[in-house]
Amino acid sequence: MLYEREVSGAVDPTTRDMWRVFRIMAEFVEGFEAMARLGPAVAVFGSARTKPDTKWYRAADNLGCLLANAGFAVITGGGPGIMEAANKGARMAGGVSVGLNISLPMEQHTNPFLTVNVNHHYFFVRKTMFVKYSHAVVCFPGGYGTLDECFEALTLMQTMKTDPRPMILMGRAYWSGLIDWMRETLATRQQTINPRDLDMFTVTDDPQEACRLIVKAEKGRCWYPPPYSPVMQAHQVSPEGTRFGYAPRAHGSNGGHSAPPEAETPTSEKKRRGKRRR
Repeated sequence: MLYEREVSGAVDPTTRDMWRVFRIMAEFVEGFEAMARLGPAVAVFGSARTKPDTKWYRAADNLGCLLANAGFAVITGGGPGIMEAANKGARMAGGVSVGLNISLPMEQHTNPFLTVNVNHHYFFVRKTMFVKYSHAVVCFPGGYGTLDECFEALTLMQTMKTDPRPMILMGRAYWSGLIDWMRETLATRQQTINPRDLDMFTVTDDPQEACRLIVKAEKGRCWYPPPYSPVMQAHQVSPEGTRFGYAPRAHGSNGGHSAPPEAETPTSEKKRRGKRRR
């Protein structure tokens, strides 16, 4: 195919980048085709290094089974460790088990528990698929990749580039240090986030609790963790198609301490003009 054409070093950068665009487009199209009819799904992130005889491997396996029994497809990065465990649980329960694999210099092997396997070259395309097709996100203990995926989802929700959804952090002991730092440094000392942004996720050690939260949110098809409530009206939908968000940064300082002003409607415009005439 054209997008796979080899480009030598002699080709000028502009031409090389143009060919790269074709590859990126093709990767998006292949992903959309594979995922379009997936149905409700949950993205599960976590370390590729987690061994089968560990607590968190067993917990991810259990969660995958619970989610499949509740009618959710399970989406992971398709590799070993936590990814394998969640896929295994879903597959053994007869559910849909999706792997969004990635080509790496140190080759990541695909785990054997997938019913849908989509390969990627670009991380940003892969992360788009995770966010676009998941109704909830569960983050198990992991490294840089897991943290990247976790904060990508939080950022997209906080900036209202995607709809709010349950964000579950599995492992109190693992996440507590990071959350304490976020609360003390980011929210309090530096004031670089809104304190309410810390309510965007739930921390638990229990796969059953995680599944219950996800099922409850899915039944209402919305997710507003206390004390949140919708901050956008129907006429304030963004061009990206998002509906409601958390604490928008615009129109407020330090992470959006105030909600955006209501957009002017034809009725409010008439009232304003009437006041001017008086």
